[in-house]
Amino acid sequence: MGTEHKAGFENSRMKGSLTIVGLGPGAAGHLSLETLKLLEERFVILRTEIHPTVAELKRRGIAYISCDTWYEKGATFEDVYDNISSFVIEQAEDKDVVYAVPGSPLVAERTVVLLRGKAEKCGIPLTVKPAMSFLDLAYVKLGIDPIDGLRIVDAQEFSALADAGRYPLMVTQVYNKMVASDMKLSLMDVLPDETELYFLRNLGLDDEICRKIPLFEIDRQPEIDHLTSVFIPRQPEETLQSMLQNAKDENETAGYWERFPLLKHKTKFDVRPLADVMQVLREPGGCPWDREQDFDTIRANLIEECYEFLEAVDDKDTHGMEEELGDILMQVVFHARMAEEKGMFTLQDVIDGVTDKLIERHPHVFGTVKVANSDEVLTNWEAIKLQEKPERERVLDGIYKGLPSLLRAHKIQKRVAKVGFDWTETDDVKKKVLEEWEEFNEAAARRNQDDMEKELGDLYFSLVNFARHLGLESETALNRCNNRFVTRFEHVEDRVTKSEKGWSEYSLEELDRFWDEAKEAEE
Repeated sequence: MGTEHKAGFENSRMKGSLTIVGLGPGAAGHLSLETLKLLEERFVILRTEIHPTVAELKRRGIAYISCDTWYEKGATFEDVYDNISSFVIEQAEDKDVVYAVPGSPLVAERTVVLLRGKAEKCGIPLTVKPAMSFLDLAYVKLGIDPIDGLRIVDAQEFSALADAGRYPLMVTQVYNKMVASDMKLSLMDVLPDETELYFLRNLGLDDEICRKIPLFEIDRQPEIDHLTSVFIPRQPEETLQSMLQNAKDENETAGYWERFPLLKHKTKFDVRPLADVMQVLREPGGCPWDREQDFDTIRANLIEECYEFLEAVDDKDTHGMEEELGDILMQVVFHARMAEEKGMFTLQDVIDGVTDKLIERHPHVFGTVKVANSDEVLTNWEAIKLQEKPERERVLDGIYKGLPSLLRAHKIQKRVAKVGFDWTETDDVKKKVLEEWEEFNEAAARRNQDDMEKELGDLYFSLVNFARHLGLESETALNRCNNRFVTRFEHVEDRVTKSEKGWSEYSLEELDRFWDEAKEAEE
């Protein structure tokens, strides 16, 4: 073979190829044998490893690269998909690459559309293998036939959502509560708030969900994640006629846009449009659920949102922190709106009050007071608070009884410490903990339920005090412990489930080994 022909042959050998496959809707059993063989033999790139089938790939020892990091780098989903497709093409230039996507490559998969164009431009051979999608399972669960005119759209295709109700509509890519909320607001422009929809998640898995919900509750479902979709049935003719009439009658709707122009033209929002949205939801003709609420019925929601924010902080989840702070802000606006309706105070009163408070409590920044360090700042802060709250005559006044017990104990101890009622040496606090431990053991030996409960409370209280002296806050510490336990136990549960053996077939020592695996993974 001549040198020129040999070089040409080598160059042709260097050219790679791209095969696109689908991981199916969830269960590993939905993978085709052809797809599995390709995954085992070639260089594998996953659009995302957040998919139930990936566990089976790991079990089989199939190596892969995940594109999940691109989701953190892109400003928009379009940027993310463009970056992913460019990366896949780059890898396929000199090797045979298998690019795997959730579900089917031919259903609601934007990266596949981009890869077709880029592969053709670069001269890279491209093959797309068929796969089962979540739609095949949805047809069975919903009892529908796509021949009746099913339309499939992305949750952020707002122009397509505007036609909801005129034909069966499957909304995919409902990634999180924020996406679900945006989708809900778009749908509520054209459908009655109580329209029955189907909430779909994890179809084909043991914990699959297919339940009817009213439209206004879409973003209140606790299980929303990357495997969530929503199905909107074709609406009855009378409903469509009503929708048409509402579209023609601009009386009330036009009034909303006139009163709240920023809602129609989504520019950068300050807190005012959020307050306007809440006002619309609470007014006649607004959302039935929102209109029914009062301070007591949504009290727990505020506490729950605060804990979800703290969990995001513990997980160092920046996006989660942003989302949960938004949920907390929404709760603040919700309560302020209800208060304004009762003539108690307004959201502006809340903002003015906290702004004035910050200025008044920082005279070393906004005034002439001089401080040397943060300790003096706190001393000034407490003195100003006493002037602001003259009605608090007792040391422990103002500590809310409804706080979580560990947090309340911490606050009680901090408050009494400020007037000198506190241990001066940390070792003395430690001795107190050991003393309470002995007393609890003695009560346990007597099997007296009342005494045991009392001594256990004393033990907890002393532990909180010891932690406080060490600079720790017990409520946060226990919450982080709870989260770690759940994560580790879920690993143990996954190991048991994958083994196809029952829990009773494992000894505690064997389960402990799974637990240790989870601990090692954390480290």
